[in-house]
Amino acid sequence: MTFNESDHKAMRLAIEASAEALADGDMPFGATLVSAQGEILLVAANNQNSAADCTGHAEMVLVRTAQKQLGLRALRGATVYASGEPCAMCSGAMFWAEIRRVVYAASTEQIGTALGGPQLPARSAEVLANTSPAMTVEGSLMADEACAVLAQFVPD
Repeated sequence: MTFNESDHKAMRLAIEASAEALADGDMPFGATLVSAQGEILLVAANNQNSAADCTGHAEMVLVRTAQKQLGLRALRGATVYASGEPCAMCSGAMFWAEIRRVVYAASTEQIGTALGGPQLPARSAEVLANTSPAMTVEGSLMADEACAVLAQFVPD
């Protein structure tokens, strides 16, 4: 995959959000929403622990917040940059929100190695493989930076 400076900029924001989530006592994941026109619209962090919500993955927080603040159409054709490869739940939510491109940093395997614990090994590219309309899943972009944040996580 070839990524440009705009891709790197959006991913940097997602990784910064993952560090903020970790500092807040949440799982170390962040996500950035970029419009189909290339405008950075929103950045979100995981809030599973602070919101006491097992669905508080960064991508879910991003989709929910964007739909409420920006409206449903803002997500059409957008790209999500995720510090970690999205799980099946997040992949489905992004598809239904009409997001059409996902770029991730740390892969599912890298996340599992860094965090241990329960694993849902469904890869986003597999979950979204035969969707109509099609969704593109690309990675790994800036995996080393994302894994450096993941490595700081200390399980309870």
